[in-house]
Amino acid sequence: MKLNPLFPTVETLAINTDLYELTMAAAYFEGGHHEEHATFELFARKLPKRRSFLIAAGLEQALHFVDNIRFTKQAVDHLRSLDVFKSVRSDFFDYLRQFRFTGDLYALPEGTVFFSGEPILQVTGPIIESQILETCLINCINFQSMVASKAARLSLAGKGRSIVDFGSRRAHSLQAGILAARASFLGGCSGTSNVLAAQEMGIPVHGTMAHSFVQACGDEKKAFELFYQVFRENSILLVDTYDTLAGLEKAVQIGHDIKGVRLDSGNLAELAFQAREFLDRHGYQNTQIVASGDLDEERIHSLAMADTPIDAFGVGTDLAVSTDAPTCDLVYKLVEVIREGRTEPRIKTSQGKSTFPYRKQIFRKVGKEGFAGDVICKWDEEIKIPEGAEPLLRKQVENGRLIARVPDVSEIRAHVQEQLSQLPSSFKLLHSVEEYPVQYSDQLIKVQRELTEMHPHSTTI
Repeated sequence: MKLNPLFPTVETLAINTDLYELTMAAAYFEGGHHEEHATFELFARKLPKRRSFLIAAGLEQALHFVDNIRFTKQAVDHLRSLDVFKSVRSDFFDYLRQFRFTGDLYALPEGTVFFSGEPILQVTGPIIESQILETCLINCINFQSMVASKAARLSLAGKGRSIVDFGSRRAHSLQAGILAARASFLGGCSGTSNVLAAQEMGIPVHGTMAHSFVQACGDEKKAFELFYQVFRENSILLVDTYDTLAGLEKAVQIGHDIKGVRLDSGNLAELAFQAREFLDRHGYQNTQIVASGDLDEERIHSLAMADTPIDAFGVGTDLAVSTDAPTCDLVYKLVEVIREGRTEPRIKTSQGKSTFPYRKQIFRKVGKEGFAGDVICKWDEEIKIPEGAEPLLRKQVENGRLIARVPDVSEIRAHVQEQLSQLPSSFKLLHSVEEYPVQYSDQLIKVQRELTEMHPHSTTI
């Protein structure tokens, strides 16, 4: 019996999507619109609760998708077999077999801080091509931005203590576990427990032992002795399988060069102080204390503010699924159509979901205290740019060809740290409700108002 792991491959990228991307593509083709160009922008309508910023992540995987999307014969044959496509002309399927993305893609560099309403990725190209990219682009950027932003909050809460990703077993798939490891490292985590992520990306890998190891050995001290014998240079002993303080007493009988002890349950603050006093008293001043067990930024911040003697935190579920804010609510919206050389603006006027027209650029002002506000303007608009402000959206793909250098994860992680160092402290508080100043240009506001008057939304049905 052959089992299907259901992992996406390069061959399945094109149809690993929502059906309506392909039904719209077929309708565009039938209507003769496939030669028309358009611009779509990816942005967050609003920030999640208790968030004053987000971290852009997932661009490398998005670019991989754009660079490799193809419709195989098997995929096209499957689409032909669906009832929904039974009236679609055969030349549409011939078009899909030759499909390549031929447009341009701009994006914020990975690791850049962004705010609601700001386009973090922008696609300009034939409207069918640009439409077909939607599902995967949202997925790539939304998930990793969510985890990277969570990791940044955890790192800020830890006040310099190491945060390690322990989330693979609770991520929403094996693939999600790897991507979460990547995004958490970008956001500020010092490493991951995921071995494949470490191999593929050079992320530092960390691991200790499970309670099952202690239970299997039958005797706690024997378990510690065996682990120490095999992993002397990485001997972090889990001391709370039965009784934490009793476990500590056995740990200090193993050897003065044990690297650390891990606390995974109970009152972590109280136990950490007791453990530090006990270890120091027995000459284990260099032995680290690692804490884990249902941690989030609230608990870590509380422990850090109490100056609890914990050197590192392992965070699992709350990091990999961002429990309190499990999505960045990113959307991919049409902002302009180019017909016969003429650019026509497009907006939505739906209540609570209105958008601004035209392809845009973001300029970020930087003052003595760091970031001082962003200005969003029409791409080719002539405005007075604040001194020192630079455009944030950078070209990544030109005429379907990847032209940007893709940095490695360590470079992106350093960029995140530099970005956070320039973000004023009032926006980095765990419960911050302060809104970062994002200003739209007068021209964008004027055109949006004019288009809204042409397409007013109704508050009744």
